[in-house]
Amino acid sequence: MHPYHHPLFIHFIVYFNRNQDYFECHEVLEEYWKSIPGSNKKHPLTAFILLATGLYHWRRGNFNGGRRTLSKAEKQFIDFQPLYRQEIDFEQLLLDLKMAIESVDAKKSFRSFTILLSSDRLLGYVTEAADQMDLLPLGSDAVIHKHMLRDRTDILISRQKKKRGRD
Repeated sequence: MHPYHHPLFIHFIVYFNRNQDYFECHEVLEEYWKSIPGSNKKHPLTAFILLATGLYHWRRGNFNGGRRTLSKAEKQFIDFQPLYRQEIDFEQLLLDLKMAIESVDAKKSFRSFTILLSSDRLLGYVTEAADQMDLLPLGSDAVIHKHMLRDRTDILISRQKKKRGRD
């Protein structure tokens, strides 16, 4: 199976392209990435995680966080193996990312883009999944400010435990 045919990557594409829910993009792709034995922060999926995170920051007006994160994504995308350049219009993705970084540098208003799919098979998977997913409305506060609107108790507890372990 091609890595992009995994259900969680397909959900990532749906969230990215259909309602720009970049927070959910991060969540589903992080789950996929962590499920891969031996994966590390240089794994190709982390470039997509960084892309979604950078766009999330930019849309919320965090230009510094957006710039830093999008630049990391760009560096990782450039080093992609041939397998991860398939199924999507990889050259267009790099151009869109470069334009996003330039816009963030110029402190321009957020402008979304889609990840263009070059595989009919992947497009079919994405279309089928999108029809079955319950998506939040595009541009809604629930999408734009998602991290502030959810219960973060589990994350805060986890951070406290890690901090205690370092003390």
